[in-house]
Amino acid sequence: MNTRSPRQRPGLTTVVALVVAVLAVSSSAPLIAFAAAPALAIAFWRNGLAAVALTPVTLGPRRRELAGATRRSLAFCFLAGVALAAHFATWMPSVQLGSVATATALVATQPVWQGLIAAAQGRRPSTAGWIGIGLAVAGAAWATGVDVGVSGRAVFADVLALLGAVAAAVYTALGEQARTTLSTTTYTWICYGTCAVGLLLVCLVGRVDLAGYDARTWAAILALVAGAQLLGHSMFNYALQHTSATTVSVLILLEVPGAALLAWVWLGQRPHADVLPGLLLLLAGVAVVVLGAARANRAVEPALAD
Repeated sequence: MNTRSPRQRPGLTTVVALVVAVLAVSSSAPLIAFAAAPALAIAFWRNGLAAVALTPVTLGPRRRELAGATRRSLAFCFLAGVALAAHFATWMPSVQLGSVATATALVATQPVWQGLIAAAQGRRPSTAGWIGIGLAVAGAAWATGVDVGVSGRAVFADVLALLGAVAAAVYTALGEQARTTLSTTTYTWICYGTCAVGLLLVCLVGRVDLAGYDARTWAAILALVAGAQLLGHSMFNYALQHTSATTVSVLILLEVPGAALLAWVWLGQRPHADVLPGLLLLLAGVAVVVLGAARANRAVEPALAD
């Protein structure tokens, strides 16, 4: 019999944490578009500075955990870091090449790709999951089709955003394996550090300028680190202790309209009317995928508990 007590309704502190988290991650794409620096350089500084910020905790209170980490866990951390570097190296340039609204919506298809990865591993999505995948793919095709009439650069940005979503799904799948034995802080420190080193090598090989920016650009980079990279994810992790992962996953989708609104007000990027139906269809599909997966997990839990 399932003896677990039901999860309590989230309190005011959890609600505030979720609002702060959504606002923090919504600022990511507009800040990237605003910063007058190469996207790869921004990605390097974003992860490198975040890793530096986490170092005192990891090498302090968490040093025993780090020293006792197994080779398997470390291997998954490093591989997740490589996947994260691929995510940032594709999605962040897409924000600067295309529109904030479309790039953010396309990268939000991450749960769709996670569902397909699970299917390839033998864990078939539910009927609702397949319906959601179909809706999301149709929405992405709609949005990209509109961009075909805009420019080749816009289509290239869409492709990069989708590749960023695939890389994010791989990063999440690898991270799930690493976090079975490691805390969030230790895992994140290794992952961000690996990602930063990989991006640094790419920047050096490609001769990407890593300095010489104006004060506004450095302010935007620091805001990315403090906001989307550290505060946003920290608040989501806090909320997960007090509410369901499904609720958090659905609320993360609010990043799309949030980023679009910020880009409109701040950068003057008004979303193209023809692309909005596709983006709404895409978001609906992702929501169906998330809710379908949650329902399937709930159906399995009683059998596992008996």
